Amino acid sequence: MTIPPAQRRRHSTVLTPQRRGERNAGPLTVRVMGPLGIAGRQASLDVPATVRVLPAFRSRRHLPSRLARLREMDGRSAVMVRGEGTEFDSLREYVVGDDVRSIDWRSTARRGEVLVRTWRPERDRRVLIVIDSGRLSAARLGDAPRLDAQIEATLLLAALASRAGDRVDVLAMDDAMRAQVRGSSGPVLMTALAEHLTDVEPRLTELDWPLLASRVRTSLSQRALVVVISALDGSGGDAPMLRTLTSLAHDHTVVLASALDPELEDLRAARDDADSVYVAASAEKDLVELDAVRRRLRRGGVEVVEAPDQGIAPALADCYLDLKAAGRL
Repeated sequence: MTIPPAQRRRHSTVLTPQRRGERNAGPLTVRVMGPLGIAGRQASLDVPATVRVLPAFRSRRHLPSRLARLREMDGRSAVMVRGEGTEFDSLREYVVGDDVRSIDWRSTARRGEVLVRTWRPERDRRVLIVIDSGRLSAARLGDAPRLDAQIEATLLLAALASRAGDRVDVLAMDDAMRAQVRGSSGPVLMTALAEHLTDVEPRLTELDWPLLASRVRTSLSQRALVVVISALDGSGGDAPMLRTLTSLAHDHTVVLASALDPELEDLRAARDDADSVYVAASAEKDLVELDAVRRRLRRGGVEVVEAPDQGIAPALADCYLDLKAAGRL
């Protein structure tokens, strides 16, 4: 830009941040060229300002379709569900195809016509989401660390569960607590999550599974849905995870959500030369170990949800709706 002598000019430009977190606005570098354009002066000026970049929440595009399904489950459409632990909603006339176990015989005798109970998913359940911000969350999936996909999944699940009338608490931790949001709901919850999760960064330490178990047990006094958003680890460090999650599954409904690394499948399939064959064998070994961990978790009563980084958020939301429809919350 050209500034005439003794005058001022204002220039505006739009900068789109690529990473969440606290970003400094400066320094601002100014270069002034001489009249011939072959020499100039340059100086860097401090700008006393910061920009706070919140999580993108790109997975919000999946929220309307999941809310529509939730409304069906909640009885605002013709669909009514029945499952262990669901709440009684109302009585209606029996139609062919209804479960005979839903017939209310006492009301049927009084009215002289067959009446069945309708049910809706329980509300005001507890949902505790734990985000692993340790070593496994630092792995890059595409252009971003796994932690970003985990935060996206957290935001979508929290928005959905809050709209369902459930109470949502969120913890982010590795070998120490990094963030926690408790006791909020609705728009206040989403604002609090965005603020608290903005500064959470991956750390090259292991998730302290005994600490996680302790925090879960002190946070929950009754059966709840516990969602741990981490990653399956077949490198031999899976024993603490297996012990912790299968133990928690005795008292709670436990879900492990993991954003998959698509490169493993690509490496297993590539066998073009001798080097790629060795790499493929190593990838095959990793996948076999991961499958063994997955099967042991499921045998221990843990729900395992896996999807690529862009798909883990809607996959976890669908798992929540399935559990709610089955009366398992």
